[in-house]
Amino acid sequence: MEASILLEYGWVLLILVGLEGILAADNAVVMAVMVKHLPKEQQRKALFYGLMGAFVFRFASLFLISFLVEVWQVQAIGAIYLLFIAFQHIYKKYAGKGEKEITKPKKQSGFWMTVVKVEAADIAFAIDSMLAAVALAVTLPETGWMKVGGIDGGQFAVMFLGGMIGLIIMRFAANAFVKLLHQRPSLEMAAFLIVGWVGVKLAVHTLAHPSLAVIDQHFPESTLWKSIFWVVLIGIAAGAWIISSKKEKKEKKEKEEKKIQEA
Repeated sequence: MEASILLEYGWVLLILVGLEGILAADNAVVMAVMVKHLPKEQQRKALFYGLMGAFVFRFASLFLISFLVEVWQVQAIGAIYLLFIAFQHIYKKYAGKGEKEITKPKKQSGFWMTVVKVEAADIAFAIDSMLAAVALAVTLPETGWMKVGGIDGGQFAVMFLGGMIGLIIMRFAANAFVKLLHQRPSLEMAAFLIVGWVGVKLAVHTLAHPSLAVIDQHFPESTLWKSIFWVVLIGIAAGAWIISSKKEKKEKKEKEEKKIQEA
């Protein structure tokens, strides 16, 4: 393989690792939020099953890639599910606001139901991860190696490496996000807003599919859409962090004042 092609492959792999890392972090956020209500020991088990599911679904999607890319219904299901869990959480958070909830406390999902929800989210994120990998890998020149799922062997290798590195990032990010959400509960809403926004991204890919052609098929890869997506995503994350920091400072101040009063 020529040095120029190797350099091109290396550059795309670097970009893909960064992109997969961000998507893996989003996936880790969802897992962290979903298992937060469980006891600590069960949290670890649920996260383990979630990480295993993420590995299996992403690995499987690589080999089914040519099929999944052509079937817009699969993309649509992933988009609908992500939007559903985001809106469901936001609705539950604010629908009963102002109402007295002295009666029965809200029943949380049990361990296995939580695992099922985590695995369903993994499937949706695996589809989004696969779409991101395809968009970058197919821009590379073909190596002439064997074909894997309709994709050139060299392109597939880049996608595989990017996806696996992303999963390694998720392995360490999931536990970190659980701890962070316990420290700053207000970040939970931002996490679900990010989930919904990723669902919008997947919906845009679906609507741009040639079989539907609701919007221009090149729009999802356009600079305009990519700029909008990342600006909104970073805006949600940054805004949530600033607000949670202010709340944390306020809570610390209130605790210190309370200690002074009690002394």
